Amino acid sequence: MKKSTALKTASLAMAAAMLAACGGSAASTASSATATAEDGETTASVENDGYNADLTDIIPDDTVTLTVYSQLANYSGEMIGWFAQVLKDKFNVKLNIIPESDGTFATRMESGNLGDIIIWGGNTDQYLEAANKGKLLDWNEDDLLTDYGPYIAANMQPALEKNAQISGGTTYGIGYDVGVNATDISAFVYNWGLRWDLYKEMGYPETQTLDDYADMLIEMNQKYPTDENGKKNYAVSLFKDWDGDMAMFPKALVTAYYGYDEFGVGFYDPNSKTYIPAVAEDSPYVEALKFYNKLYQAGAMDPDSETQGYDGCNEDYQNGNAFFNQFNFLGNERYNSDDHLSAGKAMYPVLPAEAKPINYGQNIYGNGRYWTIGADTEYPELCMAIINWLCTPEGTLTNLYGPKDACWYYDDNEKTHLTDLGKACITDASTQMSDGYSGSFKDGQNMMNNNTWARDAKNPDTDGEDYNWQHWAANKTEAQYDIEQDWRDKTGADSIDDYLANRGYTLSVGSTYSATPKSDELTVTWNQVTDCIKTYSWKAMFASSDDEFNSIISEMIEKAQSYGLDDCNAYEESEAALRKTAEEAALAE
Repeated sequence: MKKSTALKTASLAMAAAMLAACGGSAASTASSATATAEDGETTASVENDGYNADLTDIIPDDTVTLTVYSQLANYSGEMIGWFAQVLKDKFNVKLNIIPESDGTFATRMESGNLGDIIIWGGNTDQYLEAANKGKLLDWNEDDLLTDYGPYIAANMQPALEKNAQISGGTTYGIGYDVGVNATDISAFVYNWGLRWDLYKEMGYPETQTLDDYADMLIEMNQKYPTDENGKKNYAVSLFKDWDGDMAMFPKALVTAYYGYDEFGVGFYDPNSKTYIPAVAEDSPYVEALKFYNKLYQAGAMDPDSETQGYDGCNEDYQNGNAFFNQFNFLGNERYNSDDHLSAGKAMYPVLPAEAKPINYGQNIYGNGRYWTIGADTEYPELCMAIINWLCTPEGTLTNLYGPKDACWYYDDNEKTHLTDLGKACITDASTQMSDGYSGSFKDGQNMMNNNTWARDAKNPDTDGEDYNWQHWAANKTEAQYDIEQDWRDKTGADSIDDYLANRGYTLSVGSTYSATPKSDELTVTWNQVTDCIKTYSWKAMFASSDDEFNSIISEMIEKAQSYGLDDCNAYEESEAALRKTAEEAALAE
């Protein structure tokens, strides 16, 4: 198995440094930086279940550049900044990121080498093609997982088993966002963040339906058309960079309002466990398109939404020039800086009465974005050790919040804290790093763009805490700002997740379900249909009148059907039945 070149036994100093890479922390059980091997050399080890790994024989003398082909990456080239520095210090590696674009997968398959670490998006077909053609490394070959992925082996067995199940019996990797209990809820991604200070000034108007909510947003935009600098405000700001089989924002609004999960060219209802087509008259998706079009016709949607990209949208919410977003990461997590909160401005959840947003229960099997290793890598042990570290508590927290001690730390009571730098990075990703790290937090983030543990999974290195900073005891304090206290008083909630959990939600159970590969013929049909859906969705959202909107929707349905929509829907009907069976099995365990 050892294909690595230019490797030798590391020094005692390097062995001690690797203690952190193996998951050691102040909250871990008793540990030792060194241990004596049979040949008398010094090795790094930690006395904690799953942490032990001797890495002294795989850390290179000369810095190695590993190629990471990530279908989730929004970045191309050598990774820079604080995360790159952490990996350099721990493993003496650099990472060269290859993102997905048209033809990337086919080109790399033809070259015979996908990369050293390969991270797969939602395309199970491509993952299985690579596995079947011998392009992925078997993690159990020559005890690779046991020797260099001990934390994964000790703590992620269901995720490993699911991978083997979908891969025909061989373990090539693990999924992402792995949880610990199928019925435990996670943090709410869809939290209906709204400018609470403006909502308060309007007298806290109540809304029942999605249409009521649109009316309230239009009124808010009319009352507050510009900011203090004269810049135009909008109720919403969108972007299309992350569109998948449908346009992301209307699709996500369906999930936020009805609790239906995105499912190809439609939705899966976790309650009835049935499939709901998106492209149909009066479908929930068309209702969501109408929501945005109503805002557009009223001048309350940013007219640059189709062209501005993620950065432009993010800036609108960070600066407060857009008032509502269903995603937590674009709403309150962007706007609620100390400066805004101190000035009595904030974004907090405000749901219409009939909304039942989805909550993704923790999936002990992991979800469908896979961490794998290329079969032709010269550094299989090094790749495995890096993925293993990312699965340890230290690696998980570093990936989420920044370097240990610089951005977060454990106290003597095994509780997790953010430093002042860590707090700043959460609310403003452009924050400049310090404590020996250069560049901004955003520019230095992990550009592989994938997680291991779910953010709400329990962290065994703590006294009962999870990886979500909003749940940490250190952050569950009395309201720090008057505007926060006002929201608490009005809602009766101490936190955003408490508010959402107590209002009612739709639980989506994690299971072993994985999409069945599509035939080549269906794939061609699928691409034509989904391109049609996205094209006409944006046209509909920007329609100048109700008549034009209805005409566009009718044309979308007609065109999609001509491309083979019925075949796509039939596929998803069958998949919904498989998902139902898998969910029922997960609940029975």
